[in-house]
Amino acid sequence: MATAIKPAQKPGVEEAEAAPIHRIRITLTSKNVKALEKVCADLIRGAKDKQLKISIWGFGPVRLPTRCLKITTRKSPCGNGTNTWDRFEMRIHKRLIDLHSPAEVVKQITSISVEPGVDVEVTIADV
Repeated sequence: MATAIKPAQKPGVEEAEAAPIHRIRITLTSKNVKALEKVCADLIRGAKDKQLKISIWGFGPVRLPTRCLKITTRKSPCGNGTNTWDRFEMRIHKRLIDLHSPAEVVKQITSISVEPGVDVEVTIADV
């Protein structure tokens, strides 16, 4: 009978394989597109430096449709005069980033400085 010889592995490699892999979804929301794209680029750069799998599709971030919140109101405070209207609009932009990695690595990636006005929501699920 022939016995199979396993190649020698470093101790650090075994510990990395022992950590459970999670599917992490990072949701970024902002009214400012430039700040949102900057935070997305920083997160993607950090994930690529750690050699993590980004998204199921192999690219990221996923750009969700922009929500336009509209309010139409009368200009005149008392209601008299000509019927003139103000139209206000607030656009809310949203991005999704999916990562497949251990939870400890995600803590290191998400420790970047986040621009003011950008909301970050992290959801962790088992694969």
